[in-house]
Amino acid sequence: MQKKFVLLTAAGLAGLAGLAAASWGVVASDVETPDYTLISKSGKIEVRRYPAMIVAETTVVGSREEAIKRGFRIIADYIFGNNLSDDKVAMTAPVMQQSSQKIAMTAPVMQQGEGNSWTVRFVMPAEYTMETLPKPGNPQVVLVEVPEKRYAAIRFSGLAGQTSLRKHEAELKRFIADNGLTSASPVEYAFYNPPWTLPFMRRNEMLLELAG
Repeated sequence: MQKKFVLLTAAGLAGLAGLAAASWGVVASDVETPDYTLISKSGKIEVRRYPAMIVAETTVVGSREEAIKRGFRIIADYIFGNNLSDDKVAMTAPVMQQSSQKIAMTAPVMQQGEGNSWTVRFVMPAEYTMETLPKPGNPQVVLVEVPEKRYAAIRFSGLAGQTSLRKHEAELKRFIADNGLTSASPVEYAFYNPPWTLPFMRRNEMLLELAG
């Protein structure tokens, strides 16, 4: 995994996760981010290949903003020790969010989830396997092995509000169409920074899995 140096303080995590600030010390810097191979680049858009990885994920119903807060809280609870062996798992970046609507790779066969449902996930540190990761104590947390995938990705800063997200999603989809590519899943959001980070310093990404 690549390394990204991000200062994460206990108070900031607690503010986002709804945890008591006094219950955690300083968490860490030197946070792992998923490794990938850059296949090509065109302006702000990259085509990347991500290796197989393990994620801890949960599904939350609600608005996008509320879902990522609730999902973060549920998974943070798992990595901070609410698991069957009471082990702590290192924090990683980014926090990832995706609509749980599923689109089959061979359209027009499609399947759509019920309601406004979102999957929120953390990538687990590369040192772990499914056998060595602590088992979640909360049935809402699921460990999933994700196979190698290829994505088109666009990186941007700012607060990632709906206007910004729609704009960058349109750019990403236009790139895919112009290059004869096909997306294989709903768009996925990746947020790398704690909420107190100044907007112009934030790293946000939007990714679309590519078919084939």
